[in-house]
Amino acid sequence: MKKTLYIIRHGETDLNKRGVVQGRGMDTDLNNLGREQAEAFYQAYKDVNFDKIYTSTLKRTHQTVKKFIENNIPWTQFPGLDELGWGIHEGMESNDQIKYEFATVLSKWTSGELHHKFEGGESPLEVKERQLAVLELLIEENEDENILICMHGRALRLFLCLLTDQPLSEMDLFPHSNTTLYKVEYDGIRFHIVDFNDTNHLKALQIDLQ
Repeated sequence: MKKTLYIIRHGETDLNKRGVVQGRGMDTDLNNLGREQAEAFYQAYKDVNFDKIYTSTLKRTHQTVKKFIENNIPWTQFPGLDELGWGIHEGMESNDQIKYEFATVLSKWTSGELHHKFEGGESPLEVKERQLAVLELLIEENEDENILICMHGRALRLFLCLLTDQPLSEMDLFPHSNTTLYKVEYDGIRFHIVDFNDTNHLKALQIDLQ
C-alpha cells in the first residue's frame, strides 16, 4: 500500500541555540523559538489527515507535535527514533578539543568506518539496528496512508539513508535545521523523497533558521 511520511526534526532547544550536543541522553524542552517553529509547522500541516504519529521517546519531539497529538491522532513513541547517543560529550560546552574529536569521528563515518563511536555513545551501525524496527512498521500492509514522524538531526540523516537505500556513510547528503521537513512517499516497494529539507513553513512567519 502507498504511504506518505512527513518526517521532521524537533524544534529548537536552548542547547541547540548554544551549540551544545544533546544526543539520546539529554531530555530537553523546546525553547520559545522551538515552540514558535512547532506552531508554524502545525499551522502549515494541520489539514493533513494523519493516521499515525511516531516520535522518539524524548520530550522535545513530543512537544514539537503536541497539537497534532491533542487532535487524538494515534501516537506511539519509539526508542528506535531517539537521537544517536554521543556518550561522554552529551551536554558539554563546545571547545576546540571537542570540535576536533567530532570532526575526526565524522570523517571516519563518511569514509565508511561506521563502527566508531564516542565512549558511552552509539555508532551509526547501532542506530541503524534500532531504526530497522521502525522501518518494519512503516512497510506493513495496513490502512495508514499519512504518517507524521518527529525525530532528531543525526538520527534523521541515518533514517533517510535507510529509507532510500543510501549507505550510512552518505548521511551528510541530508541537511536539516529545526522542524525541517522531509516528505517521503512509499510506493509499496521503495521510498522516494518528494520534499527535501523543506522549511517553507518557517519562512512564511519570518522565523530565523540559524
